[in-house]
Amino acid sequence: MARFYGDKFLRELSANKSTHLGVQLGRACVAACIPATYVAIALDSSRMTVYSWFRGGGMREDKRKMVEAFLTILSTDTAEGVLPASSVKAAKKYIEGVIGRLI
Repeated sequence: MARFYGDKFLRELSANKSTHLGVQLGRACVAACIPATYVAIALDSSRMTVYSWFRGGGMREDKRKMVEAFLTILSTDTAEGVLPASSVKAAKKYIEGVIGRLI
């Protein structure tokens, strides 16, 4: 089951001053209240990989373009008030709308 982010992870992300794409993605997902489980589904990756990116870990070039596009969608929807998601259920529905299939 998906859940929102824990305090330890939020402290680590806040302390991380990196401009790495994965760290930017992590900040955007936290701000949008989109759990890592759903991010992993949307980006066709594992949850562990997504958390690695959030912490500044390496990212393959083929995933970089997908992450950039997803980050743009999150940023736009956050700016337009569509996000943050109000619950895990709302986050799931949002991701289903983005990827165009049920999860």
